[in-house]
Amino acid sequence: MAYTIMLDAGHGGSNPGAVYNGRQEKDDALSMTLAIGAILQEYGVNILYTRTTDIYETPLQRAREANYARVDYFVSIHRNSSPVPNSYSGVESLVYNTYGRAATMAENINEQLERIGFTNLGVNERKNLIVLRRTEMPAVLVELGFINTDADNRFFDANFDTIARAVANGIFETLYPGSFA
Repeated sequence: MAYTIMLDAGHGGSNPGAVYNGRQEKDDALSMTLAIGAILQEYGVNILYTRTTDIYETPLQRAREANYARVDYFVSIHRNSSPVPNSYSGVESLVYNTYGRAATMAENINEQLERIGFTNLGVNERKNLIVLRRTEMPAVLVELGFINTDADNRFFDANFDTIARAVANGIFETLYPGSFA
């Protein structure tokens, strides 16, 4: 069975997301989302995107797109931020519930990212996020390091392709268990 994944590059257009020293979350999210999608397509997974350019859609529009397309999973790519720069480091994945297929995918993604050197901050429940609450399929929001932590930005830039492959492998491992054990 060929699976279809909706990849969502967080923020976009007039909404830059978190900003630090001129770096905008929307740009990191878009470039990483496109790289992850290309790898998953190489693996034979059908990929749809909420955006492939610098446009903004509301979180509700993104959830509705995924529901309308009847995709198997929804994965939203972001960068984290904290109130005080250089205070936190690592990856975190957010899900509506910490059980079920979304939680399994989030755990697989985090494990793959931990293998390449990120600190794994865990899988956390967030019921207030529209892209997790209003999607009708398992949905995961991945925070790829802190945009306002210099070490995370250096790691993100130096290991961009490795990070993209780790996220893709975590997704693929969920679809086809044992693929990257």
